[in-house]
Amino acid sequence: MNRGLFITFEGPDGSGKSTQIELLRDFLSNMGISSVVTREPGGTEIGEKIRRIILDRNNAEMSDMTEMLLYAASRAQHVDEFIRPNLEAGRMVISDRFVDSSIVYQGTGRRLGDAVSRVNEYVVGDCVPDATFLLKVDPRIGFLRMGKRVEDRIESAGLPYHTDVYNAYLELECEFPERIIGIDATAEVEVIQDRIRAEIEKLIEAHAKRDGIRASTGFCDGTGQFPAERG
Repeated sequence: MNRGLFITFEGPDGSGKSTQIELLRDFLSNMGISSVVTREPGGTEIGEKIRRIILDRNNAEMSDMTEMLLYAASRAQHVDEFIRPNLEAGRMVISDRFVDSSIVYQGTGRRLGDAVSRVNEYVVGDCVPDATFLLKVDPRIGFLRMGKRVEDRIESAGLPYHTDVYNAYLELECEFPERIIGIDATAEVEVIQDRIRAEIEKLIEAHAKRDGIRASTGFCDGTGQFPAERG
């Protein structure tokens, strides 16, 4: 059985990732394409427990390094227990966030630099996305959309932090144009979804032509290394 496609969604909080993922899942179901949806941190029973620790606002004393390692621990379980098995079974895996989030939120936002890449090289291995949809919206607009839903420890980090994160996302988009598909998240929901569906159809067609051979469109820069974080 051919390996399934791995699709990730990235963007600031309030960018509309959840809405677009649900619409995409419905689209794929109508096409008869087997897909599974997951999220980070989380995606497994162990990962969801780690998620609660990371996002709990009562854990104000958590160090930046601890935060990064907890994300990596959740991801390691996610890859081994959920993502890789589903891909090997031929299913399309759609994840709300993946390593790009760690690169921008911890590598740049928390100023941890290339420590994030070094850890995640071991965590992810060859399990890298075929395509990443980056929903782009200014963090100020994102927070306005969320309103009173700004509750968890990461969301409450402050506008300067989230602005740094957003700018790092834009740098990643420029660095990996073949993998990262930037989309204006201030457009109408239907317009955004039409763009996503068009890109997915192209990916499915290209995937079929490769006869199951997966393209190298992941986080590596051609040398087998992850990009250095900004900050």
